[in-house]
Amino acid sequence: MNKRTIAKIVLTVAAVTPLFAFAATVGTILTDIQTILNTVIPILMILATVVFLWGVITYITAGGDEEKAKSGRTYIIWGLIGLFAMVAVWGLVRALVNTFGVGSTGVPGGPGTF
Repeated sequence: MNKRTIAKIVLTVAAVTPLFAFAATVGTILTDIQTILNTVIPILMILATVVFLWGVITYITAGGDEEKAKSGRTYIIWGLIGLFAMVAVWGLVRALVNTFGVGSTGVPGGPGTF
């Protein structure tokens, strides 16, 4: 490993260490992660939707300009990838919450619910 990779690993561990130092159980760590993701995911989903819609508008208004149409297709693809990634992360969090039984006794809500 080079120095840059080791530095990234050290910084990541240093950033995550407080989660483990103040957490009493695995459940509280997962609850904290769920709270953070429930705040961030809706914002990222809105951003991905805006990127997708911008790509659709760019593609439709290209009017025969192949470069604009290609740019619009790129935005559409990246918007869809972003939406898929956010839904996948949300599903992963729900699966972890259901597996470890943290949070409320019922089924956890969708993104943006606390």
